[in-house]
Amino acid sequence: MLPLHQSPKKPVLQAIWVAMQPQASVASSILGESRAAGCRVCDKAAASRIPCSGMLGRLAIAAAVVSFGLVPAGAGAGTTPRDAASTHAYLEADYAALHAAVTKWPEVEGAIHKLDSRFRAECPNVGAGSPQSEEEQKLSLEAAGALWATGYHTNASALKRFVAKVGGLRWSNAAVARGVRAYTTGLREMVALQVPDLCGDVRVWTAGGFKAASAGTQQFDRHVEAIEVKEVPRRLLAPYEQASDRGLAARVEHLADRYGELEFSRGQSDWNALLEVLALNQ
Repeated sequence: MLPLHQSPKKPVLQAIWVAMQPQASVASSILGESRAAGCRVCDKAAASRIPCSGMLGRLAIAAAVVSFGLVPAGAGAGTTPRDAASTHAYLEADYAALHAAVTKWPEVEGAIHKLDSRFRAECPNVGAGSPQSEEEQKLSLEAAGALWATGYHTNASALKRFVAKVGGLRWSNAAVARGVRAYTTGLREMVALQVPDLCGDVRVWTAGGFKAASAGTQQFDRHVEAIEVKEVPRRLLAPYEQASDRGLAARVEHLADRYGELEFSRGQSDWNALLEVLALNQ
């Protein structure tokens, strides 16, 4: 859903995905462990939201949760009952979130089209004549952030349920516990992300002769780039998966692949469409 996750971020939908998501992967997204200027979701294209591509890659958005991509393999000898139960519960929550993200994809696209229509009505071609420059890239990232925010808001209910279900899970491995805690924190921050005042910020940049991006743009970009939606490494969770979880894990992977396909096919075009409305360059 944008997101996303690793790359522009975030992404639940790590990679808007591929082309757009902050640095992380909303589940392996939503849209890995790659960190590219504003791209937070990149592991499997969904690792957010999208193949992480520079500042894009995060929309893995667009919203949000890709699977951890656990490898079926029976629990190891050191696995405790709580480890196994927590991993099973995580898989169930991941499946539910991914299923919701795939099912609601048309709603995400509809919300993005409404966003385009809103800016088309409020400030069409507001950036006309703008040059390709480092400052313009800040506006382009802000536009990607607007898409991420839209995607995450559309999937907010599913993401909040996911966070609620996995937030109380416990593992004997402290690294897994820290990873899950950091991951859910990133998702909460992406869900709370607000659509920026793109019209106002582009007007300020235009009025200044395209020399410097507004303070609002720079503040928003710093905020977005500081958010990390980073999944727990597969190697940490795989040992705790039970043989009986193989079917569930396979379904999770299937949905993650499907989500990644959606993000990859739509993310870049959605970003291009918004930039065209605003008359901004990539």
